[in-house]
Amino acid sequence: MDYKDIKKLIDDMGNSNLDSLEIEFPEGIKISMTKNTGKEVVITTGGPNVIEGSAPMTPPVVRENKGTSLVNVQNDEENYKIVKSPMVGTFYASSAPDKDPFVKVGDKVHKGQVLCIVEAMKLMNEIESEFDGEIVEICVNNEDIVEYGKPLFKIK
Repeated sequence: MDYKDIKKLIDDMGNSNLDSLEIEFPEGIKISMTKNTGKEVVITTGGPNVIEGSAPMTPPVVRENKGTSLVNVQNDEENYKIVKSPMVGTFYASSAPDKDPFVKVGDKVHKGQVLCIVEAMKLMNEIESEFDGEIVEICVNNEDIVEYGKPLFKIK
């Protein structure tokens, strides 16, 4: 499945009334999309990334799931600003394994300050703070795989 096909699925999902969509192809590729107040797209490949034109395809299964919510916000957390992952990749708290982390819980941060690195396709992407404030929580562990839109830091 190439980028154009995935982009078309995302656009079609955005223009539809569906809240959730899961597709599993026989080749092991799974696509799961959920539409809430924010956008979240999860693409998992369990097999080869190339789908041959002659490969038989079964129709996708569409399942609506309006009973569950992906985000639970408590009243005391409403004042937190969330720094989310802008891409799928691997989270690194420091620039090297033997270096100190960029930030720790309790650190004061400023807008534009580097908080972490997300490695995507062998590229190291520095994630900068969008807010001034204090780090209240680091939501992921070093070397965790993060999805697009996954909360990385809570800042107050």
